[in-house]
Amino acid sequence: MTIRKRDDEVVFPNAAGIDVGASSHWAAVPRHLAEHAGCEPVCEFGAMTDDLHALADWLLACGVDTVALESTGVYWIPVYEVLEQRGLTVWLVDARQLKYVPGRKSDVLDCQWLQKLMSLGLLRGAFRPDDEVCVVRAVVRQREVLLTEQACWVQRMQKALVQMNLQLTEVLTDVMGMTGQAIIRDIVAGQRDPAVLAQHRHSRVKASVVDIQRALTGNWREEHLFVLAQSLAMYDSLAQRMAECDAKLQALLAPLGSHEANLSGPGKRAGKNTPAFDLRTALARWAGVDLTRINGLAITSVLTVLSEIGPDLRRFANVKHFCSWLGLCPGTKISGGKVLSARTRRSTNRVRQALKLAAMSLSRNRSALGAFYRRLCARMDKPRANTAVAHKLARMVYFMLTRGEAFVDQGQQKYEEQQRHRSIAALRRRAADLGFAITPVTAAAP
Repeated sequence: MTIRKRDDEVVFPNAAGIDVGASSHWAAVPRHLAEHAGCEPVCEFGAMTDDLHALADWLLACGVDTVALESTGVYWIPVYEVLEQRGLTVWLVDARQLKYVPGRKSDVLDCQWLQKLMSLGLLRGAFRPDDEVCVVRAVVRQREVLLTEQACWVQRMQKALVQMNLQLTEVLTDVMGMTGQAIIRDIVAGQRDPAVLAQHRHSRVKASVVDIQRALTGNWREEHLFVLAQSLAMYDSLAQRMAECDAKLQALLAPLGSHEANLSGPGKRAGKNTPAFDLRTALARWAGVDLTRINGLAITSVLTVLSEIGPDLRRFANVKHFCSWLGLCPGTKISGGKVLSARTRRSTNRVRQALKLAAMSLSRNRSALGAFYRRLCARMDKPRANTAVAHKLARMVYFMLTRGEAFVDQGQQKYEEQQRHRSIAALRRRAADLGFAITPVTAAAP
């Protein structure tokens, strides 16, 4: 017996589906709209800009008001932007929602099935922030790419030094710190005397001048010196590109937000890779709250969070939806009333990664969040504790952005005292259930 859905159960009667490809896109519209417009219900369009505008003209001529796109690499982005500019409501659909449907062996059937599911309201649109957030996000992601590339060239410099048996990493914590850079640049300039190179030692370096001289005594092979010079030049070039990104980011953040930057308390120490301008004030003006007040969240972490989701979280129904989108909620794999697995799903969400890195930094933090992290580590393994603390940080970020509340750290001592009272209350309830009573023992005077 075939079960058909009644016409009055159609949620989006004028919805279209588009199967996005690298060289062409297949679009499907409801049959009744195609007959009314006098065209075929399925059409193929190219990937050029004029083809995308022709696709938008065809959809508008058919009376389509909602379009479902299957997210395919980065090919969907031009289609999404053109259709949105033409006034159509575009839903970006996760391909995993359509992955296990049998019988779809061609692009024609794929777009028709996508259109059918969209018309019946069986698809969910992915989160895409506002256009101003997307612009900032592109620059921040480019900056992260440059940082990654820069780290790769630092590793190549370290390899060249080790091949010459210059054990600089044994005496310096950071090869590209003040002392390390001065030594490497002097080597590239032609200096080979270990005693002269060791004079670049900064007063805060723990290793002595003698140790640095011994580490800088090696075999100066020409091919390795050439690689070292090339790697340093690439490092400097990427640093210049980083400065250009920082200038662009400062210009983009300047007009965003009309809030007063309420920066209560001292700011956190800026890291080596933090932009040179006053990023904390710019982010506080944009978000309306200072997210860096949350323990563990550095300025660069807050930049990642706001550039990915923006300060407006009204797209999420509540905090549970927000944490679920981040992939920080326990799974619900249940069969026969038995929980088979409660693991969080795997995700490459950049906000999730930033929050998990922030949670790891709380291991020695003397705050309430730090005490909470250490208490969880005593009960479970560190990866699970890290995820749980990242979930707590995500809730704090959500409530600060939606309610405009300021974060106030209650302190490690107060948190531990609260946990002590809760443990005592739990022991009293347990004893009462067993028919006993707990009487506190007063310490005898010496």
